[in-house]
Amino acid sequence: MQYGILKKLKSGTDVRGVAVGDKSSVTLTDEAVVAICRAFVKRLADKLCKTNLTIAVGNDSRISAERIKNAVTRAITQSGANVVYTGLSSTPSMFMLLHSPSFGCDASIMITASHMPSDRNGLKFFTAQGGLDGKDIDEILSFAAEENFLNGCGTGSYVEKPFMDEYSATLVEKVEKSCGKLPLKGKKIIVDAGNGAGGFFVEKVLKPLGADTEGSQFLQPDGNFPNHIPNPEDKTAIKSLSSAVIKNKADLGIIFDTDVDRAACVGPDGEEINRNSLIALISGILLKEKAGVIVTDSVTSDYLTEFIESRGGKHLRYMRGYRNVIDKCVELNESGVYSPLAIETSGHAAFKENYYLDDGAYLIVKILISLAEQAKEGKSLQEVISSLKKPAEEAEIRITFNETSKDFKSEGAAVIESLKKIAQNDADLRLAPDNYEGVRINLYDGWLLVRMSVHDPVMPINFESGTVGGVKKSAEKLLSVLRDFPFLDIRKLKNFIA
Repeated sequence: MQYGILKKLKSGTDVRGVAVGDKSSVTLTDEAVVAICRAFVKRLADKLCKTNLTIAVGNDSRISAERIKNAVTRAITQSGANVVYTGLSSTPSMFMLLHSPSFGCDASIMITASHMPSDRNGLKFFTAQGGLDGKDIDEILSFAAEENFLNGCGTGSYVEKPFMDEYSATLVEKVEKSCGKLPLKGKKIIVDAGNGAGGFFVEKVLKPLGADTEGSQFLQPDGNFPNHIPNPEDKTAIKSLSSAVIKNKADLGIIFDTDVDRAACVGPDGEEINRNSLIALISGILLKEKAGVIVTDSVTSDYLTEFIESRGGKHLRYMRGYRNVIDKCVELNESGVYSPLAIETSGHAAFKENYYLDDGAYLIVKILISLAEQAKEGKSLQEVISSLKKPAEEAEIRITFNETSKDFKSEGAAVIESLKKIAQNDADLRLAPDNYEGVRINLYDGWLLVRMSVHDPVMPINFESGTVGGVKKSAEKLLSVLRDFPFLDIRKLKNFIA
C-alpha cells in the first residue's frame, strides 16, 4: 500500500480510521490492517531478535471488532507468529497481560478507537515497555508501505484465553491490601459503562469489594452506543450518570470511556468530579502519601495549582496529549525528581507506581481506597477536595483558518509568537511562567491559553476567570489582537463576545 494512504491512518500514537460504511468511505480496510500488523510483527522480530513470537489480541465493544480481529489474526499468523485472543478487553489490560507469567506474550494489539463514533476503529500496540509512540508508528507504516514483512516462517497458532478475570483480581487485591476485606460494604457505587468494555468493573471489582451496585447502567457491550457516547468528557454522558446517582442515592458514580483507559466520577450530590476536580482528588490522595510533582496538560486551572501546592506538591503544567504528560513524568523520575502522576483533563491518568500506564480502572481503584479510608474516619470523599476553589467563569472557543490561509501550522506559530511579544509590552497582559504549549497569558483575574491543534487547522482558546465578566473582557482583549491576522476566521470569538 502507498505510504501516503497509510499515513492518514496515524492518530498520535495509534492507528485509527473509518471501519464501517460503504466501500468508498472505509479507510481502515482489511488490506491496511493486515499490512500494518505484518509490519508490526516484522519490527518486533527485529527488535527482539526472534521470530517465534506470541502476540495477544483484544478488542472493545465496537461493531467492527470481529472484522478487524480477523484481519489482525490473519496478519500475525501469516507472519509465523502465534495469537492469544483475549476477547472483550480493556486497553490497560492488554498491557498488563504482558507482565503476567501465565500468558508469556511478547507484545499485544488492542482493537479500539477510544471514544470516537461507532463507525471508527483502530489499533493500539504494546510491548512490555509500554505503548508505542508516534515515531514507532511512523516506522511501522513505512515497513507496511515497503511490504517489509516476515516471510517463510510457516503459519502461527491461534488460541483463545481471556485475561479480564486475572486483571480484575489484581485490582481487587490492590484495594484489599490497603483496606481489608469487603471495604466497600454499606456503600452504593454505580457504574455507567456507556455500552463499552467497562461493564466488568461491577461484577469483577465492585461486588467482590462489598459494594451495592444496583442502579449501574449501560453495562452490556454494544458498539452502536445506543444510550450515549462512552466518554467522561461528554456532557450528555455525565448528565446521565448524575441523574442515576441521585435517583439511586448512590455514594459514588463512575464512568469509563469505551476501552477503559479514562474515567471520571460523580459525587452523591450529582456533581461531577472531573477535569480539574478529578486531578485535585487524585493529587490530594497521592500527595498525602508523599510530596512530589504532579504533571498535567496545559489547560488546567490556577486554582488547581494552588490546591496542589497547599498539599505540599508542585504542579507542572505541560503540553496536551497523554503521551506528552506521561513522557514528562518519566523524564522527571529518571532525573531524580519524584513525580507520582501524569494526568490530562480528559481523564487519562498514569501512575509511576503502575508502569506509567493510563488506566481508568486503576485510577478509580485509588479513589475507592480513599473512599474507604475517609469512611473509616467518618468523612466523605469530597472532603479531600473541599478546599479546591472553582473559577467564576471558564470557556473554550475553537477558531479556524479561512480561505486565505496558505500554511496553517506556520501561521499559527506566528500568531503565538506575536502574542508572546505583545504580552511583554502590554500592562494588562502577563506571560505565565510555564509556557510549554502555545501561549498562556494572565489577565483580568484569570488567564487565557492560545495553542494550535496537533493535526488540524484549528486554534483552541481556553479562558478562565475568578470574576464574573472576566472571560468576556479577556476575549475582547484577545480579539483586538487577532484582528491583525487576516488568515484567521475569528467569527466564533466575535459571536462569543456579542
